[in-house]
Amino acid sequence: MPVPQWDGRSERFRPPPAFVLFAPVVISLLVQVPAAIGIAAWTDVGWAAGVTQVALAAAGPLALLGSRRFPGPTVAVVAAAALADLALTPDLGPPYIAVAFAIVLAVARGAVVWAVSSIVVAWVAAIALGSVLGLSWHPFRIAFTTLALAVCFGIGWFVRVRRARASAFRAEAMRRRQSAEERERVRIARELHDVIGHALSQINVQASVGLHLMDRDPEQARTALGSIKETSKSALDEVRTVLGVIRDGEAPLVPQAELAELPRLVRGIRSPDLEARLVDRLAEAPRRAVQFAGYRIAQEALTNVVRHAGATEAVVTVERSGDEFVLTIDDDGSGPGGAGRGGLGAPGEFGETSADLGEGSGILGMRERAALLGGSVELGASPLGGTRVTARLPWGGVA
Repeated sequence: MPVPQWDGRSERFRPPPAFVLFAPVVISLLVQVPAAIGIAAWTDVGWAAGVTQVALAAAGPLALLGSRRFPGPTVAVVAAAALADLALTPDLGPPYIAVAFAIVLAVARGAVVWAVSSIVVAWVAAIALGSVLGLSWHPFRIAFTTLALAVCFGIGWFVRVRRARASAFRAEAMRRRQSAEERERVRIARELHDVIGHALSQINVQASVGLHLMDRDPEQARTALGSIKETSKSALDEVRTVLGVIRDGEAPLVPQAELAELPRLVRGIRSPDLEARLVDRLAEAPRRAVQFAGYRIAQEALTNVVRHAGATEAVVTVERSGDEFVLTIDDDGSGPGGAGRGGLGAPGEFGETSADLGEGSGILGMRERAALLGGSVELGASPLGGTRVTARLPWGGVA
């Protein structure tokens, strides 16, 4: 017989189904059948009567085998066997405990009407047959038996309630686990989107510069190729970090990006067609989580400038306003209302369409990063003529 196991999901001891099925059968047989054999031998009732007693003693326990699939009919069969045992065998011996198991199992599995109807009919029939057959039962015995049957119903109802609560707990635990997995998938997708999208955009820009200047200015072309090498190496390190967390849950292989990396980020998108600069008005740095979110938001915004804005100028501004860290990215591209591929996050980014300011995966990722810290990201028109992305994050925000 399988050993009962600990169910970690519901944090409770849950015996295996085979144990629940066979334990009542075995216990009932061990109590009732030996007693019936002993009583038949002691009273010397003869072979026919003895076989009848043993058969009735075994009928109820064996009927419990059907309690899993047919709990209602099972309690009716066991009650009928108990009634026959009470009426046809000597008035002595252990109680017919298969009835107790049948009641508990039926009520626990939802067959309450079957259980109540079967037991009430059997008990009334037993009282009536007792009078007809001349069986003298003490009132105390009748009251005690009635109370014992009621207790069995109470136990069955208690098991039913506990089972329902455990099922609800498991469903809630599963929902929470799925929600956590979904959030983790979104986080990983956001990280990969930011890292790979920015790296490929930057590599594309620098490759274009290198091709354009290869003959006229070989030294500048060499610088562009060096930038491509640095960008690809940095991107590979970050991708390995994300994949390492997915695979082994290990700690990051490289430090998370901070605001100190913004100058390098801005330098990386510069090209003959785009002038980018950083305006740093911070006297001190915010918390690490805020720095990382700010860096990623700036990275995604600049990636959109390079890919979609058609801009010639981009300005990244970082400052503190009260208890908020404020990050602003301006460009002079076609703007959020521009035609074609438009400004930051314009419709068409990564294949999405939108009726508003282009809520593509990039803009959505920026908003999600800010929301995780209790901040916000807003899009609007820029004084430069293009699009302005404004991120406001709590200065002391915690991831």
